Amino acid sequence: MDLFIDDTTLRDGEQTAGVVFTNEEKVRIAQMLDEVGVHEIEAGIPAMGGDEMAAIRSIIALGLRARILTWNRAVISDIDASLRCGSQAVALSIPVSDVHIEHRLGQSRGWVLESVRRATRYAKSHDLYVSVNAEDASRAAPDFLDLFAQNAREAGADRLRYCDTVGVLEPFRTYEVVRRLIEEVGIDIEMHTHNDFGMATANAIAGIKAGAKYVNTTVNGLGERAGNASLAEVVMALKHIEKIDSGIDTTRLCTVSRYVAEVTQRPLPVSTPITGDNIFAHESGIHADGVLKYPATYEAFSPEEVGLERRILVGKHSGSNTIHFKFANEFGIELPDDLAREILARARALAVKRKRALFSKELALIYLEVCKERCLDLPPLKISG
Repeated sequence: MDLFIDDTTLRDGEQTAGVVFTNEEKVRIAQMLDEVGVHEIEAGIPAMGGDEMAAIRSIIALGLRARILTWNRAVISDIDASLRCGSQAVALSIPVSDVHIEHRLGQSRGWVLESVRRATRYAKSHDLYVSVNAEDASRAAPDFLDLFAQNAREAGADRLRYCDTVGVLEPFRTYEVVRRLIEEVGIDIEMHTHNDFGMATANAIAGIKAGAKYVNTTVNGLGERAGNASLAEVVMALKHIEKIDSGIDTTRLCTVSRYVAEVTQRPLPVSTPITGDNIFAHESGIHADGVLKYPATYEAFSPEEVGLERRILVGKHSGSNTIHFKFANEFGIELPDDLAREILARARALAVKRKRALFSKELALIYLEVCKERCLDLPPLKISG
């Protein structure tokens, strides 16, 4: 199926409270996203002017393979700012829920429809590709959302961005509303999902299953409040659960994830899906034993797919097979079973005392300690660090 990843790290991702990219960082992230293979990059908001406009111009000047999209309100002056940046594609955003129309804009539904028609026609008159963003679509009245989408399509919009702006959807409802919208209006749909209830990725996948051809993502799930659908999660879920190849070079996902974590000063939790440090770390005796025998027993995909490596840890829940493995692979020593059991007992006790898995150096010191106490003449270990 035709499926396009539109990454909005540089727009919605930078709207994360407290996150700011320098111009150089924005350019580098755009280059990395292009290397990963995303199809579109939402580069920013030209109407902000200043550094934002300069960064967008620099990104457009790179001549990347990805289409560069700029975000705008459904306002002529915003579109003019995008044109001054050299944009060839724009997102035109306007609320469609009554709560936004009445309480934020102080306007009417009729005003919204006129605004989207006027802005879309203006953008198309300048040969721009147009994505119309239905902000807060998940809380809009279905009949008005249909009317809005029809107006956008008739004005020349190339697609409609269905925005779950405050993350209130769940996957079953997402599938139903997106499928109905496609059937009623016949316009290409883009999913824009937020993670307020922890379902951004699930909702994005549900929308794709319902027929959406475009999906918004951010690196590390950055975005307002709880964030957006994560690039790595969406791509890998599509690949391994839905059997859909998005064309993304997954081996580069970890590299871009760590770079964005560094420049945003938001270290990744070790349990972060797909790119976290613990995704391929195994300590439990049963799990480690299974992975050592056949990795697929406890791994949904190989670490090499996302640029990571498998790690076998020694801690409170480790088993003797882990001890044999660590000494054979890290120290080149085949341990007798009784010695492995003694080292394991002491390693477990030390892990409890220190409340963590052990370093290789600590494991080696336990070995030396046991050998000394038993007066064993076994191969010496070279302890580095």
